[in-house]
Amino acid sequence: MATTLKAGDKAPDFTSKDQNGEEVSLANFKGKTVILYFYPKDDTPGCTAEACDFRDNYQSLIGKGYEVVGVSTDDSKSHKKFETKYSLPFPLIADEDKSINEAYGVWAEKNMYGKKYMGTARTTFIIDADGIIKQVIEKVDTKNASQQVLDLIG
Repeated sequence: MATTLKAGDKAPDFTSKDQNGEEVSLANFKGKTVILYFYPKDDTPGCTAEACDFRDNYQSLIGKGYEVVGVSTDDSKSHKKFETKYSLPFPLIADEDKSINEAYGVWAEKNMYGKKYMGTARTTFIIDADGIIKQVIEKVDTKNASQQVLDLIG
């Protein structure tokens, strides 16, 4: 099931802890364009490729006025290890109770090798300075995630 949120919708606010145990809310980024990306699991191949692509292009994204925020259902400790291992310069939000995943409609039934299970559907939301969703990327190119964003919003 795909997200029900679409361009033009107000992005659901959230407050949760990042990899440093600090409270982070979407409201903290008011006035900036936020690249809010949901990923299934810390330190797995696709998620690492995606995070490292955002890391490698982080300075140019910041220079254009964007903020990058990652969200997964892993806890803060797992996020801290992931951040440290790959020198990730942006917040990784712990969504252990899946409330943010559910608010954004990305907690979905997945199918791997014929087994159905619930998990995070890799999705990127581009949220403008006023908290309105500008774009939803459901088919994320993990190795070129930042370029995919830039191609949409320039």
